[in-house]
Amino acid sequence: MKTRIERDSIGTIKVPADRYYGAQTQRSLNNFKIGQERFPREFIRAYGILKKAAASVNYSYGNLEDRILDSIHKASNEVINGDLDKHFPLVVWQTGSGTQTNMNFNEVISNRAIELLGGEIGSKDPVHPNDHVNMSQSTNDTFPTAINIAAAESVKNILIPSLRKLYKSINEKVHKFDNIIKLGRTHLQDATPLSLGQEFSGYASGINHGISRLEKALDHCYELAVGGTAVGTGINSPEGFGQMVSKEISNLTGLPFRSAENYFEALGGQDSIVELSGALKVVSVSLFKIANDIRWLASGPRSGIGEITIPANEPGSSIMPGKINPTQCEAMTMLCTQVMGNDATITFAGASGNFELNVYRPVLAYNILQSIRLLSDGIASFNKNTIIGIEPNLEKINHNLYNSLMLITALNPHIGYDKAAEVSKKAYNEKSTLREAIIALDYMSGEDFDRLVQPDKMIHPTKSN
Repeated sequence: MKTRIERDSIGTIKVPADRYYGAQTQRSLNNFKIGQERFPREFIRAYGILKKAAASVNYSYGNLEDRILDSIHKASNEVINGDLDKHFPLVVWQTGSGTQTNMNFNEVISNRAIELLGGEIGSKDPVHPNDHVNMSQSTNDTFPTAINIAAAESVKNILIPSLRKLYKSINEKVHKFDNIIKLGRTHLQDATPLSLGQEFSGYASGINHGISRLEKALDHCYELAVGGTAVGTGINSPEGFGQMVSKEISNLTGLPFRSAENYFEALGGQDSIVELSGALKVVSVSLFKIANDIRWLASGPRSGIGEITIPANEPGSSIMPGKINPTQCEAMTMLCTQVMGNDATITFAGASGNFELNVYRPVLAYNILQSIRLLSDGIASFNKNTIIGIEPNLEKINHNLYNSLMLITALNPHIGYDKAAEVSKKAYNEKSTLREAIIALDYMSGEDFDRLVQPDKMIHPTKSN
């Protein structure tokens, strides 16, 4: 492998000749051979946006030459577009501030800019990674800024649209299934009737509330730490730098980013990401319940509940011919548990800031972006491969409904709770129908029973006279 020599404050080090990163990135590669988790595309894109915006603002202050600005912009655009992803090899498990990762971006953009200007890669001339690409910045304010950009873009542009599509699909089922009366269940036991549409309306409402929670959590994520530099004082940055960079980032992304109200809070903690993770956890809890309910409702097909059918996407067993499993439901519930686990990690990491810096930022970035990606992809898959294709099994629905002892609840106002319980127990013990039992006990005629026990009349509150 061909190498070149790069230099940092510690000394010289060999770097692969075909890579744009420099000495500090290489030292991190040498020193942190831990795991295989690396920063995702969303984070790389976000850092490119930040470096481009910072260069524009530094230029506006008269601190960058035209050619330097132009080369940094071109290199940053390549980072944003994913053309240089192979040049960002660092693992998550490194310094807690993310210094090596910030320098990775500074070195890549610097060396690529040098190349664009016809210079020698590794020379730091005419574009220096610290003096030009990192001008007016610190890892301590750029890393949390990149996290917020990546998280906000991912939630706003990918996750929420996926949730809206899922809501639309479920809401269509609400209306389609509105007149299908089925047995309700509480404690996994028979309960009073409801419509299948009503059951699905609970799922739709949970999704809608989840969207609302995410949109509220995004507001804090739109606050950016850039401009705080090392400890929140803004040292080595011109006055107004953070506000101008935040505005430029907003222009580049189309999202309402703004400068943090307090840089000390923005650097010392990462509450915006903790808050967002909490909203993601609630969404996961809702989705887990929905997917698990659908798995139960589709169970069988002959010995389970079997009140709905789901698409047969692939064979379910290597040994049992013809078996079809609720694979999308299982994938959804699995990824939801991962998001819940990520939230625990994010919570602990977010609480672990000391004084003017949180030093758990790489794991915060990795986990929040994994949670968003898993939910976005999982929701899209669940919607396409399961929700859209759900159909009612009317034969099974009616069988379960009309054999339920809980229909007796409709007679509470007419014969009282105690007599109704007696009827139910008699029917259960003697394996008879409720109608047969109530006639045998002489509490009501068969005609009155038929008039009063109508499942479609049991799914709404009693109308007052």
